[in-house]
Amino acid sequence: MTVSAIIQKPRRRPKTPKNNKQANKKVAPGFVQWRFWVVLCCVVLVFACLAFRAAYIQVIQPDRLIEQGDNRTVRVRDNASYRGLITDRHGQQLAVSVPAQAIYADPKIIVENGALSDRRRWLALAEVLETDADTLINRVDNPAQRFVYLQRQVTPAMATFVKKLNIPGIYLREESKRYYPAGEVSSHIIGFTDVDDKGLEGIERLYNDWLTGTPDKRKIRQNAQGNQIEIIEEEAGKKANDLILTIDQRIQALAFREIKKATQLFQATSASVVVVDVHSGEILALANTPSYNPNNRSTVKSFRVRNRAVTDAFEPGSALKPLAVLAALEFGSVQKDSIIDTSPGWARLGGSRIQDPRNFGEISLTEIIQRSSNMGTSKLALSVKKEFLMDTYYNMGLMEDTGSNMVGESSGLFHERSRWSNFELSTLSFGYGISVTAAQLARMYATIGNGGVKMPLSIIKGMENLQQPERVLSQENAYAVLEMMETVTQKGGSGIKAAVPGYRVAGKTGTSRKAVAGGYGEEYVNIFAGVAPVSNPQIAVVVLINEPGGDKYYAGDTAAPTFSAIVSATLHMLNIPPDAVTAMDAELALEKQLHAAR
Repeated sequence: MTVSAIIQKPRRRPKTPKNNKQANKKVAPGFVQWRFWVVLCCVVLVFACLAFRAAYIQVIQPDRLIEQGDNRTVRVRDNASYRGLITDRHGQQLAVSVPAQAIYADPKIIVENGALSDRRRWLALAEVLETDADTLINRVDNPAQRFVYLQRQVTPAMATFVKKLNIPGIYLREESKRYYPAGEVSSHIIGFTDVDDKGLEGIERLYNDWLTGTPDKRKIRQNAQGNQIEIIEEEAGKKANDLILTIDQRIQALAFREIKKATQLFQATSASVVVVDVHSGEILALANTPSYNPNNRSTVKSFRVRNRAVTDAFEPGSALKPLAVLAALEFGSVQKDSIIDTSPGWARLGGSRIQDPRNFGEISLTEIIQRSSNMGTSKLALSVKKEFLMDTYYNMGLMEDTGSNMVGESSGLFHERSRWSNFELSTLSFGYGISVTAAQLARMYATIGNGGVKMPLSIIKGMENLQQPERVLSQENAYAVLEMMETVTQKGGSGIKAAVPGYRVAGKTGTSRKAVAGGYGEEYVNIFAGVAPVSNPQIAVVVLINEPGGDKYYAGDTAAPTFSAIVSATLHMLNIPPDAVTAMDAELALEKQLHAAR
């Protein structure tokens, strides 16, 4: 077959299978299928959930998110707030707050920055903090903690050194430190604070709220670098208040010096002194030994911290004998010129014996005080009604607090009875059966020096006292007994060593045995209490020497010369003019010198 024939020959169609009656139709794929709807629904659901979550967080419950954001960006900063000043009556600073810094650590920052691997820096830090390096590292190796104090109130030199160490996670924080310029001299009055500036003792504790202020607060927002970008709110704090004491630091310093010297000289267990302005009741000085330095807490022991002048009560002995004379004068059972028969120098009351050192015979009221006659005061006490005698003791403030409101103040010890024997009244008249503090005794003598007007004692200048002045004695009798007590410091008196050249001084010695279980022991309490000058009373002073250990154990040999030194310097500091010097003054001064030389 030729080529052309092949070309022209028609092609045969393929035969359709017999079993397929109709050929399949070509169908184009559909645009919308079930997969599309599944994806679309998922996308819509996701966006719906996101929208609902956003609405829930921002509209329904936004506080948690705001709180989390604020925790990262909002900070509250306090401006430094310092405790109030404490000064004496002339403005001399007794307690001040000075800037200081605290060293603290953030263990999480330390661990995250691998700061613990640089042991050399930690050894240097441990050395400056005076601690062991391993102990220091153990305190800061827990990343769960965020704040650990390493040391408080460090010196500026230590703070500078720590800053230069540049240890990640070790920071400095501003704070204040309490400093006491007078040291141990005024420690029992001022007291001290703890490391958080909270008062623990003395005036610091008593007026803690008054001396404490609150810092100014400022809420700010900061960026990631810690820079302030917004001030949200500011709050003004409360300014700390200052305190002015009635103390004259000059008198306080000399009083402390003299009783410290007496404590060492007479080998005493302790000593106290109180100096009071008789007209105002203001305490000019109050000191005790042993003392402590509030700037060095290693000296702060319990027996040193106690303010013995207001906390410790003693039987005053003969220092109370002027009260028996005053009670008899006020009651009217005797007159100022009365004569009392003390013969034969002893008496037995209810099976117990009272006596004088010798038979003084018939003596005046002045001689009863001058010679410290037990028989004389006993007869005077028994010459008045028991109720009147008790009222006299109460009225003089011997069974109540002094009004100073000092920490730990005692109101004394006195066992009130429904029935009193003559012997008990007799011993009460010469200072046994009652215990009083040095501050209470100073108030009693200030009342006599103030002409019978009892003033509450005060330690804060200008602070209103709840107790009011009260007349408890007639002025005539108060000044009469004051002149009687002047003879104690004159020739023939038991307190000649208490005399002050150029000034008229009135006072009374008191030597009492300390009570022990079942009676009285061999330890003594020596007291000299007095007023000066007699011509124009200005100050009342009480000196107490507890348990002198040397050969001298009478108040006339221990408390009296200490009283003289304190009174002499105090009168000069207060610019009180001396009395006219007489030949008797010169003789007394010479006799005093002779006694001191023995």
